[in-house]
Amino acid sequence: MSHFVFLFIISMFINLSQGAQMPYMTTDPKEVSGKSFDYIVVGGGTAGCSLAATLSEKYSVLVIERGGSPFGDPLVEDKKYYGYSLINTDEYSSVAQSFTSVDGIKNHRGRVLGGSSAINGGFYSRASDEFVKKAGWDKDLVQESYKWVESKVVFMPELTRWQSIVQFGFLEAGFYPYNGYSLEHTQGTKIGGSIFDQCGKRHTSADLLGYGKPNCITVLLNATVKSIIFDANKTRAVGVRFMESDGNSSKSYKVHVEQHRGEVILAAGALGSPQILLLSGIGPENHLNDFDIPVIVNLKEVGKQMSDNPAISLLVDRFSQNLTVDPPQVVAITEGFKFILQSLVLPTNITTTRTAISAKIAFPKSKGRLKLNNTNPRENPSVTFNYLENKADLDACQEMVLHLQHVARSKTVTFFLGTQAQDKLVAGDEELKKFCIKNVRTYYHYHGGCVVGSVVNEEYKVNGVKRLRVVDGSTFEESPGTNPMATVLMLGRYQGIKILKEH
Repeated sequence: MSHFVFLFIISMFINLSQGAQMPYMTTDPKEVSGKSFDYIVVGGGTAGCSLAATLSEKYSVLVIERGGSPFGDPLVEDKKYYGYSLINTDEYSSVAQSFTSVDGIKNHRGRVLGGSSAINGGFYSRASDEFVKKAGWDKDLVQESYKWVESKVVFMPELTRWQSIVQFGFLEAGFYPYNGYSLEHTQGTKIGGSIFDQCGKRHTSADLLGYGKPNCITVLLNATVKSIIFDANKTRAVGVRFMESDGNSSKSYKVHVEQHRGEVILAAGALGSPQILLLSGIGPENHLNDFDIPVIVNLKEVGKQMSDNPAISLLVDRFSQNLTVDPPQVVAITEGFKFILQSLVLPTNITTTRTAISAKIAFPKSKGRLKLNNTNPRENPSVTFNYLENKADLDACQEMVLHLQHVARSKTVTFFLGTQAQDKLVAGDEELKKFCIKNVRTYYHYHGGCVVGSVVNEEYKVNGVKRLRVVDGSTFEESPGTNPMATVLMLGRYQGIKILKEH
């Protein structure tokens, strides 16, 4: 009997360590073609997975993800390969899809179940109270939703040697107070949460699917949504058209929502959701006419208010250290949350890395626009962010570079790296301005395109059409906290609960 009890305890431990049972996943479009579900979630990314898991408590859910599975992929799951997915991209199947904005700045988006939570630095930090208040969210439900996510995929990191050095560098540069380990968005220097556990394994939003009702969720992988299907009166979303993502076939399939209660929910990200709305005939009439797309709703704000946080990275490693890859664990947040500073070690190829101290402008004034390049849903849309176009952003960037230089020239950092404190500074308004314009880059925190109040209402329902919502970072007017991941994870849970209560 004792032997049986021992085996039972061991099996329970294994089950707990692996999380709950995962839902059924398939890459065969014929398995879902022609079927009906209560909810179709387009995009199994950072928001989509937590949303689907929540809705499955009462309803049947289909998740359509254009990428493959993250499970068993070392480029996703293993911390020692952090960053390699960004240099290992291809046209149709890589977990990260590269794109270059019209501004000429290279960027990436997730193309895998788990979305950008499968390719990012894994840093987890909540939004500020001000952001939550401005969004009009229920503060208690926000807290509950954050905690639900955190109990499943968030861990307290053990600082690496380099991250400890950076932490002292931030404090030397005057970023006080020191807040220790905290998930809150507070001024000063702190250690944030991580979706990498103590064994170096990444836990993406895809893990959250295991905490729904597995028999109520179906996940279709490697499928790209072409457009939304509407009823005969063009007033209600009734399903979606999709195709295989690999580019080998143009065959189209259909799947529908239940007639009396079903909804289509876009969770395809800041590029994907506005693109799908435009391809479906929801957007500015003149732009849709350019591509002979029948207009369902002349919604002029679709694709507008696109924003990316302008960033500057100072390379501080002269390859003498050639440190192992190292995602960010420590952050410095300046007064008024104006700038966010972190450091990371990214691979440049299989054998070398680069060490950078980076910062972003938290509230850029410059706005851009997303448009269609063509009607092929597999291809990236055209997006312009207009980095530093607004003078306030250019002025802020100059101030930000000075902050970065203070950290890079701190005694702790220079001593560790063996660099010279008398290295030439960028100084003077004109020199700083030129430096910013030449070196501006992305922080991968782009957002907008389906902003609340212009494209969707406060319930995240698309204006002008029924049973269609958008739940992801495209609805944000500004990027929350140090980065959007924690809040986008929370948003899926939050909106899922709101929908359950609504019905």
